[in-house]
Amino acid sequence: MNFGNFTSALAVTVLMTTGAWAGEQYVDKTGYAASGYDVVSFFSLGQKAVGTVQHTAIKGHTDFVTTHNGSKWAFSSIRNLLAFKANPDKFTPAYDGHCAYGVSKGGKVPGNPNLWRIVDNQLYFNITKNVVGFWEEDIPGNISLANGNWPGIEPSGSSKSKIPQFAGSNAPNGG
Repeated sequence: MNFGNFTSALAVTVLMTTGAWAGEQYVDKTGYAASGYDVVSFFSLGQKAVGTVQHTAIKGHTDFVTTHNGSKWAFSSIRNLLAFKANPDKFTPAYDGHCAYGVSKGGKVPGNPNLWRIVDNQLYFNITKNVVGFWEEDIPGNISLANGNWPGIEPSGSSKSKIPQFAGSNAPNGG
């Protein structure tokens, strides 16, 4: 057995599962990760079937904000804020909030928090409704491709593009 390869694979697995490879989050003009939406709340919304529009994302509030991975995150309640603080990697969107399908194709484009899906307890965003259709044609295959592409594109920094067909977020609430 080649223990060098085993050790390298184990180190990569540990790094990936501990969030050590977390890069710069996609942050839009709101100044918040996930466009100011509460990433913990996605896990309690319940999912709709593939091919149907998901529930509307829940806006965070300026009274419930924390910083993680160099970005501000807003939450709709103190309970969700505390849950995030206890385990941010559980709730942070895959690929630093970039479009999962875009990453599967080898690029970094913004993720729209209104176009989401949770797969195996991981939150994924996509960029447009059309892209969601392509993503949903083979979710496991697209995740596999994205996971393979991510280590090579993650260091390039966050996308600076705007989310298309996204009127902009008035999240978080408050002021």
